[in-house]
Amino acid sequence: MTMDTHILAVIAVMTATAYACRLSGFWFMRLIPITPRVEAGLKAIPIAVMLGIMIPPVMRGGIPETVGMLATMAVVRLGANDLVAVIVGMGSVAGLRALL
Repeated sequence: MTMDTHILAVIAVMTATAYACRLSGFWFMRLIPITPRVEAGLKAIPIAVMLGIMIPPVMRGGIPETVGMLATMAVVRLGANDLVAVIVGMGSVAGLRALL
């Protein structure tokens, strides 16, 4: 496989853009005082992102996907690591698909 200069340029621009977005987020958060309301919003971001990723497959899918989403939500709500929640959700979907 050959690397075209256009592909490398696109990868470089995407990398720079992603870095700029992350850097600007850190910069802007420096200016915002962390109140209890802001802290609650920041704590809600992981589950909101997971739900945003999982809703389209759940809408197209059936029972395994719905159970996987509920399992993921429960694990995140209980305060476990996000990676653990993803593994539990994927495991429940895979297990139910194998059974059904």
